[in-house]
Amino acid sequence: MSENTNTSISDEERQAYLDKFGVTPADANHDILMQMIEDQFANGLKTQVEPFPETDREFGKLLDELRPLSADQLREKLDISGWLLEPYGEDQMRCQECMYYLVHKRWCDLPELDLPAKPEWWCRLWRI
Repeated sequence: MSENTNTSISDEERQAYLDKFGVTPADANHDILMQMIEDQFANGLKTQVEPFPETDREFGKLLDELRPLSADQLREKLDISGWLLEPYGEDQMRCQECMYYLVHKRWCDLPELDLPAKPEWWCRLWRI
């Protein structure tokens, strides 16, 4: 398990969020967070979609990596969780079918992520 002792963003990252959105992810509302997520991918973010956690132990290791991250560490959360803005895999899995997805709020309710999500998005923490 990798230990992430850095639980904040740099001053440059903070300022970039403030310049572009007027807030950091920790203070952003639903719509601004959606824009921030889409902006990360528009700026070339590639996430760790593999390996998909096949066991509870593998799933737990990913949660252990995410747990110490602050709400402002959006890019890191997206990377570790393998977030994508499209369905994934042969079965075209997507947030809408995930047990953590709150359909009416358009939100991922997994405490370690706690982010807005569109129904067609996906991450490797996907569960039925």
